[in-house]
Amino acid sequence: MTHVIIGAGAAGISAAKTIRKLEPEADIIMVSVDDQVHSRCMLHKYLSHERDEASLSFVPADFFETLGITWLKNKEAVHIDPKKQSVLLDDGTELNFDRLLIATGAHSVIPPIVNLREAKNVFGLRNLSDARQIRKFAQTADRILILGSGLVGMDAAYAFLEQKKEVTVLELADRILPKQLDEKAGKAYQNLFEQHGCKFILDRKVVLTTMPENDKINSVMLDDGTILECDMIVVAAGVRPATDCTENCEIAVDRFIKVNECMETSCKNIYAAGDVNGIAAIWPNAMKQGYTAACNMCGIPTSYEDPYGMKNTMNFYGLTTLSLGDGIARDGDQVLSQEDSGCYKKAILRDGRLQSIMIQGPIDYSGLYQYLIKNQISLDAVKTDVFHLSFADFYGTDSRGQYTYTMNAN
Repeated sequence: MTHVIIGAGAAGISAAKTIRKLEPEADIIMVSVDDQVHSRCMLHKYLSHERDEASLSFVPADFFETLGITWLKNKEAVHIDPKKQSVLLDDGTELNFDRLLIATGAHSVIPPIVNLREAKNVFGLRNLSDARQIRKFAQTADRILILGSGLVGMDAAYAFLEQKKEVTVLELADRILPKQLDEKAGKAYQNLFEQHGCKFILDRKVVLTTMPENDKINSVMLDDGTILECDMIVVAAGVRPATDCTENCEIAVDRFIKVNECMETSCKNIYAAGDVNGIAAIWPNAMKQGYTAACNMCGIPTSYEDPYGMKNTMNFYGLTTLSLGDGIARDGDQVLSQEDSGCYKKAILRDGRLQSIMIQGPIDYSGLYQYLIKNQISLDAVKTDVFHLSFADFYGTDSRGQYTYTMNAN
């Protein structure tokens, strides 16, 4: 049996480890555009010079050799032929497979603003090759403009501030981290970043750029006429799934690669896991999807049962925040909040069930909340307020005095 895995991120590595465990004698071939396994979550540490390239890896240095995996690095899969069960690489190499996993992740989105896609000093931040270019260019760039204040944008801002750069963050919304936090929690981080020298421009967008003959943008104009001068631009305005290798073939794609509960695509023996399938774009879910796909690739029927991916944890300048759910209240929802000197909490309940919760401050013992949201556990019979729940609140005693567990999914 020959297993080909395209991508060496969380999903691909998880799948490779699982396949090797289930099929010790199988051939495993991994293809990746990068030449090093790395955690995307740590790229900002590389930009800030807090980590070197080697310390970005989340596998042992001898991972591929120990597991007997053929790793084709600096290679890109450009076409898949489901009928021939083959993958064509950019160097002309053709790989035949019995089972294929597409774990190619996602690409940064560069908005269609004049010069933004052509300029030599505009970068997305998605993988190590991006980070290498940014780090090299930043050596001679002092004024950094970051487009977008999501997690990637704020990670980049933090990294450049650590390098004593002049950082400006431009955000289309009226607050930072708009998809993760409410105005109050976002303002707490904005204040911390401003104390370290970061400038924020909110509720504005770029409409024009100036690029002289050196092919580098040196200023942008905002929709209110403001001119911002810059030496480099990092775009953190979202991502798109890396489905390029599925073009002109039978694999069903509707923005994301379509998969069933076994992570199998519309084509037999071809699977997809991680950001490319759009189920849940967070690290733990990608690992679980890789594991699920691998089990099925090895003939062990396994369903993926964790589609919940609305989770974000962040820590900037010692302030930790956990956000679970989309944080959007509908008509009829109950919105609760609590604040003291060390913590801010906000919860949304719908029909007696927790939909979202945000905790800014200590987040110990918060695993319960993800379980409650994911499984939609009714809180009607629970007397403790939502901000002080523990697993003990779901234990009771029956008529014989025996403990009973009442946390059942509904």
